[in-house]
Amino acid sequence: MKIAKRIVLVIVLLVLLVTGASSIVITRENEYSLVRQFGKIDHVVSKAGVSFKIPFIQSVDTLPKQILLYDLPSSDVITSDKKTMICDSYILWYIADPQKFAQTLNSSITNAEGRLDAIVYNSTKNVISSTTQDDVISGRDGELSEAIMANIGNSLDQYGIQLLSFETKKLDLPGDNKAAVYERMISERDNIAATYTAEGSSEAQIIRNTTDKEVTVLLSEAEKEAAILIAEGEAEYMRILSEAYNDESKQEFYSFVRSLDALKASLKGNNKTVILSPDSPIAQIFYTR
Repeated sequence: MKIAKRIVLVIVLLVLLVTGASSIVITRENEYSLVRQFGKIDHVVSKAGVSFKIPFIQSVDTLPKQILLYDLPSSDVITSDKKTMICDSYILWYIADPQKFAQTLNSSITNAEGRLDAIVYNSTKNVISSTTQDDVISGRDGELSEAIMANIGNSLDQYGIQLLSFETKKLDLPGDNKAAVYERMISERDNIAATYTAEGSSEAQIIRNTTDKEVTVLLSEAEKEAAILIAEGEAEYMRILSEAYNDESKQEFYSFVRSLDALKASLKGNNKTVILSPDSPIAQIFYTR
């Protein structure tokens, strides 16, 4: 009887141990715990730690809580000007509503990636198909990604998914028409450069003509002012000279000065000898009176 009681006690302890272990739910920092009862989600544990469930009746599934990366397959897209391009991109996403995610996608990351692939590809195709090839190429610094994210909008909310970012790894031309497209782009840029050069030359010529006209006007006015000043100066000189000669007390001095000036002007070259007659006005200045 004692052995039987011990066996029963051991069995009871084992049952209690198994029951207690099956009632514990351990949730890690980077995951959600989905507690199911008869296949339906009863509640979701989103905080890390230990919680409990009804043993043998409730079960636990887990979903990732961290940010996930999905590398989309390369695909061909056509621009609005009917040019084919190859788009290779990736997205960053996470599960925002684990219950909705489990209900719509059967708790499958593979199913979620398939849905993301279809939605992101359709959005990429729609945005690029309404954009010219030149704008697609120039928009690779962020404008294209923003347009695609805006086009996706809230369409992933129904699956409990939040899209963080869309990034292009490569957005290039097919190998068979790269050279032709590059040549066309170079030709277009050359035409634009030539247009800018011609417009700049025309504007420069207009500026030069305007400047030359302004300089001519300024020089003409300056010459006019100079001529007026010279005429006024000469008139003032003649007035002063006239006043000086009209003064009898100074007439003799000015006659002496002018005679010296005339004598100086006559001494040119190496020959400094002057022969004057006694009655010469210049010789008169040397006579002592």
